Amino acid sequence: QLQLVESGGDLVQPGGSLRLSCRMSGRTLAAYNIAWFRQAPGKEREGISCISTGSVATLYADSVKGRFTISRDNAKNTAYLQMNSLEPEDTAVYYCAAGAWGLSPPIPYPHWGRGTRVTVSS
Repeated sequence: QLQLVESGGDLVQPGGSLRLSCRMSGRTLAAYNIAWFRQAPGKEREGISCISTGSVATLYADSVKGRFTISRDNAKNTAYLQMNSLEPEDTAVYYCAAGAWGLSPPIPYPHWGRGTRVTVSS
């Protein structure tokens, strides 16, 4: 069955960068739109970016626009989230999701990873 596994989360100082990866197994990534969500402690899950199957279309939440870049490498069955100029407010567990489109809840993405933790702190 389809599985998504995120990696790349870490502790980083404000102003730093991280690249998160989302590897799909069991299915071909090329057939799915991919999204990244995050959930900070005590807050609701927030959609931050999504990318269409052929990378033709992307969406970004206002909170990350200009700082984060979503991409995908279908040959590697992996999607990425490059995060630059990180702020303490970016601290959250980051999840990738597959199989729908959009960032505003409720978005019925049928497939989710378990998340990777990003902490931005000095």
